[in-house]
Amino acid sequence: MPGSIQSIERAAAVLRLLARGSGHHGLAEISASLGLPKGTAHGILRTLQRVEFVEQDHATGRYRLGAALLHLGTSYLDANELRSRSINWSDTLAARSGQEVRIGMHLDGAVLVVHHVFRPDDSMQTLGIGAMLPLHATALGKVLLAYDAELSDFARRRELTSLTRRTIVTPAALERVLAEVRASGWASESEECMPGEASIAAPIRAPGGLVVGAIGVSGAVDRICDPAGRPKPTLVRHVSFAAEAVSRELAA
Repeated sequence: MPGSIQSIERAAAVLRLLARGSGHHGLAEISASLGLPKGTAHGILRTLQRVEFVEQDHATGRYRLGAALLHLGTSYLDANELRSRSINWSDTLAARSGQEVRIGMHLDGAVLVVHHVFRPDDSMQTLGIGAMLPLHATALGKVLLAYDAELSDFARRRELTSLTRRTIVTPAALERVLAEVRASGWASESEECMPGEASIAAPIRAPGGLVVGAIGVSGAVDRICDPAGRPKPTLVRHVSFAAEAVSRELAA
């Protein structure tokens, strides 16, 4: 049997080092910590940068784990697991809010609805599991875009389809909204996807903080928004609490 491959072992050691402490390390520190010549350490870091497992801060020159590696680390989380871990909390959210609840994750440039709880009344409703929703025109989609720079860049480069007269259709307007989502920790939309309907959503995070999905409520505008058209604070609190609870469930 062939022996171990030294370069891979060294690359793994670099990644483990970057995963510890502050997560930001300079070349000299990495070289000294691992007992590697600076040239060797630099070569490993440049290779890891090319595959996006490592990023370098241009201002400080220090290195940290890259987004591609963080995504890889949560690849185990498929739609079935996200759904199974969130069923109880989505049922609770529907009962507390009186609204229908959807859980979504990104798939092929859209929001895949992986779980759907009906509004707890006797009205006619259609099960939405498996539906694909637009990223830019839904609260679920805005959450996913706000916390994924690569995905938001991809969305802004594509044509933002106008679905109603209130749909966001310019990249600049979308970026302003995503900045607001990151600042507040939740997203909303009113009649941007369908006339007469609105929604609120918040991020579901995997261990380490990476956003892997979103949970939200949706329904008629007068159910979701106040007379001034703003999302009802009580619903925002219910949605945010449910998102935090599901995130804790994923970390258990």
